[in-house]
Amino acid sequence: QVQLVESGGGLVQAGGSLRLSCAASGRTLSSYHMGWFRQAPGKERESVAAISWSGSTTYYKDSVKGRFILSRDNAKNTVYLQMNSLKPEDTAVYYCAADRSYAPVSGSSYHTPDYWGQGTQVTVSS
Repeated sequence: QVQLVESGGGLVQAGGSLRLSCAASGRTLSSYHMGWFRQAPGKERESVAAISWSGSTTYYKDSVKGRFILSRDNAKNTVYLQMNSLKPEDTAVYYCAADRSYAPVSGSSYHTPDYWGQGTQVTVSS
């Protein structure tokens, strides 16, 4: 079992930045591919970014490319999502997810990731 806990959400003005963290416990994070998803009110959950266990492969949703940076520190069992130039449309609950396969965390699989965090709210005001 892997337990994931997100932190770093909050309220920020458009153009601002936030850094989300996802800390894992239970098992070493280096065995898992990781991803961030988000869900805005009234919308379906969508994949935002993903990173392979080694960090060598990353995926970003088109709308966040060039603004969001996903990184991981396996020694600290933590992944980070640096979000810059935030827009009101980035407002959502952000979830961290883990899986031993890359496809689920990148949103390119029918299957959803095996492990999820509880979510952290990100609100971007205009």
